[in-house]
Amino acid sequence: MIRVCLIDDQTLVRQGIKSLLGLADSIDVIGEAADGQAGLELIAQKQPDVVLLDLRMPVLDGLGVLKALQTASYSPPTLILTTFDDDNLVLEGLKAGAKGYLLKDVSLEQLVNAIQTLHEGKTLIQPAITERLLRGLRTLDNPVTAFETPEPLTERETEILRLMAGGYSNKEIASALDLTEGTVKNHVSNVLSKMGVRDRTRAVLKGLESGII
Repeated sequence: MIRVCLIDDQTLVRQGIKSLLGLADSIDVIGEAADGQAGLELIAQKQPDVVLLDLRMPVLDGLGVLKALQTASYSPPTLILTTFDDDNLVLEGLKAGAKGYLLKDVSLEQLVNAIQTLHEGKTLIQPAITERLLRGLRTLDNPVTAFETPEPLTERETEILRLMAGGYSNKEIASALDLTEGTVKNHVSNVLSKMGVRDRTRAVLKGLESGII
């Protein structure tokens, strides 16, 4: 059973998501909070496996929560809940440590898959708004600290990074490129190493910001 905490100031959103997840046998919503400060207290108390986090909240917003979790004794993988007008905030949230993002109008299947993905230690980049994020990245007025220029990637590594940006798993990339999953895993490790990042989300962000993809 994957234990989830939900942090969102909109009561209807929380109730809707909780009701949806109540239909999934593998997920248990163990706590809710209506603002970021209460959310941090909830996370420390409940120690969930995954956190679903809104960005626009009173008292302490989602970015504040993510920054606080970077130095907290317990920091579970966090998924940003977003709307189409949150591009800049989503970018800052990913750079502050979120493991991915999801639109608030997703289906139950998408939501469950997202939670399972984070629980498995992976990241989630939803293809539907990747291009919007890219546009937002290019027009961000006050971006967070820029990434350093990465070490050049090979043609194959660049191809794999583009597929990572589309939200594809190693298995899906292997199938698309007619490679073994082990080979793809090695290529992904090389991409992360060359780009000086620790996960796929940051690799994609760095690729977008540096113009590689």
